[in-house]
Amino acid sequence: MLRSCATHLRTLRSGSVEVWRSFSSEKVTHKDYAVPNPSWSKDLRFLFDQFMKKCEDGSWKRLSSYRKIPPEHLKDFQTQFIDPSYSKEEYMLKSQLFTRSFEDGMGFEYVVFCNDVEKKVVCLFQGGPFLQGVPGFLHGGAAASIIDVALGKCAARAGGIVMTANLNINYKRPIPLCSVSVINSQIDKIEGRKLFLSCNFQSSDEKISYADATGLFIKLDPKKRLT
Repeated sequence: MLRSCATHLRTLRSGSVEVWRSFSSEKVTHKDYAVPNPSWSKDLRFLFDQFMKKCEDGSWKRLSSYRKIPPEHLKDFQTQFIDPSYSKEEYMLKSQLFTRSFEDGMGFEYVVFCNDVEKKVVCLFQGGPFLQGVPGFLHGGAAASIIDVALGKCAARAGGIVMTANLNINYKRPIPLCSVSVINSQIDKIEGRKLFLSCNFQSSDEKISYADATGLFIKLDPKKRLT
């Protein structure tokens, strides 16, 4: 199981987006991690190709994913939600997205597809060897993290900038390390700034149910600072 995962670990050349560093003419390239790399198994590539075909008619869309938040997005977030007196800006500029902080194939390998009309999101996921809990299986906290990602992406498509208020997970079976799984998420209800969602966590062939979860996400109010 681990051997098959390790055989794919090589350097990736993938899609990227270019932005300009603030107050400088230096061009920065942001690598898109939501595209195939050599660590992806055949099962993950197969599912990716299937969903890319669904994107051709515009009903589904693949969401790009970067290790660092682009500077212009970070500045917008700070302007709306961070008090000017907050002195952690230097750390924010150095920060990375948790689920994208591992080398290719070692941690969270995933791609998210969304259908805004149906208010659904599908996350294709492969958990690497650095996410181990019980030997040979995914750590429960890693499973919770990717569930939070899937539900959060779904909530953000409808609510904009959101944060998790509650996450309730029912674990059913252990998830084999380096296996491929599918998380289907949907919005169940919206009440003001509250978004209620649910998801199921299944094997790639959808024959095994690993977990199901519900979540409550809150749309952030620009009038209320986080700090």
